[in-house]
Amino acid sequence: MNSPKKDGDDEVPVKDPVKYGELVILGYNGSLPCGDRGRRKSRFALYRRAKANGVKPSAVHILNTPQDSKAVHSRGQHSISFTLSRNQTVVVEYCHDNSTDMFQIGRSTESPIDFVVTDTSGGGKEGEDPSIAPSTISRFACRVVCERNPPYTARIYAAGFDSSKNIFLGEKATKWKNPDGHMDGLTTNGVLVMHPGGFPEDPKQGLWREISVCGDVYALRETRSGPSRGKLAEGESSALRDGSLVDLCGATLLWRTGEGLMRAPTLRHLEALRQELNASRPQCPVGLSTLAFPSLPRSHSLEERQPWVYLTCGHVHGRHDWGQRAEGQVDHGDGEGSTTRRECPLCRTVGPYVPLWLGGEPAVYVDAGAPTHTFIPCGHVCSEKTVRYWAETPLPHGTHAFRPVCPFCSTALGSPSWSRLIFQGPID
Repeated sequence: MNSPKKDGDDEVPVKDPVKYGELVILGYNGSLPCGDRGRRKSRFALYRRAKANGVKPSAVHILNTPQDSKAVHSRGQHSISFTLSRNQTVVVEYCHDNSTDMFQIGRSTESPIDFVVTDTSGGGKEGEDPSIAPSTISRFACRVVCERNPPYTARIYAAGFDSSKNIFLGEKATKWKNPDGHMDGLTTNGVLVMHPGGFPEDPKQGLWREISVCGDVYALRETRSGPSRGKLAEGESSALRDGSLVDLCGATLLWRTGEGLMRAPTLRHLEALRQELNASRPQCPVGLSTLAFPSLPRSHSLEERQPWVYLTCGHVHGRHDWGQRAEGQVDHGDGEGSTTRRECPLCRTVGPYVPLWLGGEPAVYVDAGAPTHTFIPCGHVCSEKTVRYWAETPLPHGTHAFRPVCPFCSTALGSPSWSRLIFQGPID
């Protein structure tokens, strides 16, 4: 379990602190490729802090000279600056709020960031070298503000305060004055949120929306970084629900509430399902060898008894060389990472042949069902209900596209996007 203590934090967590929930980055299957370290990890638990650190709007200043701006910022309070022109800036000062805790998420490793998030590439790998592929995630991407008292509501806001305790929206940023007079704006690539209904028992996908710096909810812009905001989504809230998705343009985070996590499967439960499956002694119909899924902590490298599957028909085998198609006959129709086509020895169906991997991130499961289905084309295995939910949940991709991905590795799903596994039992 993640400790509420972060790098350089001298606050000692109280015994049995209230857990608001967890943010889980989709695509890492339980841990980052190089391991979870400090504030850079695949999941981040939000606990009630020993001392409240939330802030709320207070005074508003309209500044006409750089000297005025310097005077306001020298007070050392949190503030949001809206630059309207070279000669006019609106600064909203924030004061301490002892009823909330604030947690900040972004690409920066500076101290104000509680949870460091880098770009997720398909296949469960961290983003490329920034010098080669510049990150699209903001250094101070968003902040989550949790009420310290029941029902411990967590709300999300675009942008985070930097080391100077400031959020700065420059002259070219999308910003406006609301009818009630308060200023608001959007970040360059935006913070998008989708609140599902009925998660996880009977989950139904909601609409993707954009969250403003002040926490209002808007329809999406025409493109991800378009200059004009969408229409205000009347009556909708920035309060996160169990199963809410937060997209930072480069990584998608899943929010699980403390209550939701208590009902969700655990790693121990997934391990019990693995052992139960292995105890049934599934066989390879060709090699007649017994197959076994490796234990979850070791499920990153291929093992001798690893199950493989023909994705088109779902028949499970061991690794063998039977049924290879003519050289150069490659499948391009099942999402990213094209795979050489093979012929299934049992039913003669031709299609991709890949190793199977158990989904090892409990937070993305919508039930505790048996691992009977696999995503196409990556081969991650989980329950039927979980496969169906994520296959029907498109995530933001690029400037204005959406596509479903495997929640365990972020590989784009094919069409069809999943397959039911057919195991061969022992002959004796």
